[in-house]
Amino acid sequence: MFRYFYKMNIPLAERIRPHTLEGFIGQGHIVGKKGTLTSHIKKGIIPSLILWGPPGTGKTTLAHIIAHESKRPFYALSAINSGVKDIRAIIDKAKQDTGLFTTKNPILFIDEIHRFSKSQQDSLLGAVEKGWVTLIGATTENPSFEVIPALLSRCQVYVLNSFSQNDLELLLQRALTDDSLIASKDVDLQESEALLHLSGGDARKLLNIFELVVNSEKEPIKITNELVLKNAQSNLARYDKTGEQHYDIISAFIKSIRGSDPNASVYWLARMIVGGEDVKFIARRMLILASEDIGNANPTALVMANNTFQAVSSIGYPEARIILSQCAIYLANSPKSNSSYTAIDDAISLVKKTGDLPVPLHLRNAPTKLMKELDYGKNYQYAHSFKNNFINQEFLPEDILYTKFYKPGANKREEDFRAFLKKRWKELYGY
Repeated sequence: MFRYFYKMNIPLAERIRPHTLEGFIGQGHIVGKKGTLTSHIKKGIIPSLILWGPPGTGKTTLAHIIAHESKRPFYALSAINSGVKDIRAIIDKAKQDTGLFTTKNPILFIDEIHRFSKSQQDSLLGAVEKGWVTLIGATTENPSFEVIPALLSRCQVYVLNSFSQNDLELLLQRALTDDSLIASKDVDLQESEALLHLSGGDARKLLNIFELVVNSEKEPIKITNELVLKNAQSNLARYDKTGEQHYDIISAFIKSIRGSDPNASVYWLARMIVGGEDVKFIARRMLILASEDIGNANPTALVMANNTFQAVSSIGYPEARIILSQCAIYLANSPKSNSSYTAIDDAISLVKKTGDLPVPLHLRNAPTKLMKELDYGKNYQYAHSFKNNFINQEFLPEDILYTKFYKPGANKREEDFRAFLKKRWKELYGY
């Protein structure tokens, strides 16, 4: 009985995970009969490699199969919650396993390796180079951009594709017949289109939704598209980094900071961190917000956000969560202004309406004699030659003279800007 309830707590995708190449569905170009990786696995000659593909395409499963079929010790880390200390501890253990009486070095599997910072990836180089471990990294991002060149050059890259409809249908049939918990129930799979559509080619998502529907209904269970959609829409809580949830949560995060609520900001930040969101994506959005929603009300916000982006790009998870939190709280507590944002958008809008208006002659560059003869640069007044480094002259094209794009926001710093502009441009721009 205990074993039954224990098994119930293991997700379906884990319960039917294959342990041999024969049981692996899909990715025939890599692990089919003529797959590029098949012969390596059969011979037990495994190079360090990177498995690159969308979520739920079998990267973790394939790493386990490689270790099982090559009879090697297997160590696993997740880049989301592991640091250099964890890497070194496993490498030290792997070095002990690679002794005089074995020719097979252990496999070190790192899930979401693209989330490791440069220093974390650097810490792997020696172990890979000296053969203490065979590295298998899994990533959903292009390794050319997310894996450091020194490590990438030591690895073979294999690209995994989203599962085909036929592959997903086979997975559903396997769940119905091979999983004892599902097989023990009266389940009739009448329609599968909704399951396939919601999965998006992600096998793990497909099985999660299927199990959710089965566990939500009383027997006998007739699975139809309508039933799947009803259950998925009401119960399926997930953080999909490429789907609607991804955009909804980052939207809530940005709007919370814009609304000066540090508590909500940290909550939505936590949702993204727990969901495994890319630290650079979060930091990049805060960098944009620092200019768009705070701007000159607190120019230091942009400096803070830029430093945050640089820091988390170098450090990665898990420590990056602290830096992201500090920045989010600082931005939420900063005075707000979108005057820079509206100024450039208004200017761009006018440029599109008025086209390429000629630059006034006195503002043109005059590097040649002919240009000078054509009055290029004539009557331009050099501001530093006048009191307070200012002289009242016109800088816009004649057709749009006196057009005001920048309107200072209602905050202390921009009120100072407004007073400064009134002294110089009150007559021309009406500040």
